[in-house]
Amino acid sequence: MKRDGPTALERFINGVLPENPVYRQLLGMCPTLAVTNGMKPAMTMAAATAFVLICANIIVSLIRGLLKPHLRILVFTLTIATFVTIADRFLAAYMYEMSKQLGPYVPLIIVNCLIISRCEICASKQSLGVAAADAVGMSLGFAAALASIATVREILGSGSWFGISVLPAAWPGWGIMVLPPGAFLTLVLLLGIAEWMSARRRRAPERQSETESECSLHGHAH
Repeated sequence: MKRDGPTALERFINGVLPENPVYRQLLGMCPTLAVTNGMKPAMTMAAATAFVLICANIIVSLIRGLLKPHLRILVFTLTIATFVTIADRFLAAYMYEMSKQLGPYVPLIIVNCLIISRCEICASKQSLGVAAADAVGMSLGFAAALASIATVREILGSGSWFGISVLPAAWPGWGIMVLPPGAFLTLVLLLGIAEWMSARRRRAPERQSETESECSLHGHAH
């Protein structure tokens, strides 16, 4: 029997690594660059984005049969805006200092291409389970990307991780790493590493096939 698309498990796995929203799809670049000068703001943003993405995917999947083609983007935006408002008000009420530190970047989740794209590509066409798995996988992939960038920037820039000192007091601290140029430098470096690793994985089957062919030729020769 022909499947309609990837299973829930495949959607989940693809979101974490093969289709990582930052390193593979280059989505959500604004928060990726803006809030990764430390692990605390990066993980808070990742949690807020995950909440909105998961809730939006679930709601859109539940109402997918009612969506009209010419209104779907409007429905996506209104759904996302509802959950962004909840996340923003929660942070302002219970994590006021972090809310001030993140500033306008939480409200800007409304226009995050990652969330709108998952509503369009997956949630509006797939069952609740598949849409939820897709959202969780993409959320974990986004969080992992933010964590990797924030780890490099905070350790090199401040000598700490999650605000806890991890380098000797003599560490001078690379001030540029906690500034906007540091975000670009770190992102480019990690993107290069991710692409290099991906290229190696793609070449591995080819090398294995070539090796097997050579062994087969030698076997026939003998």
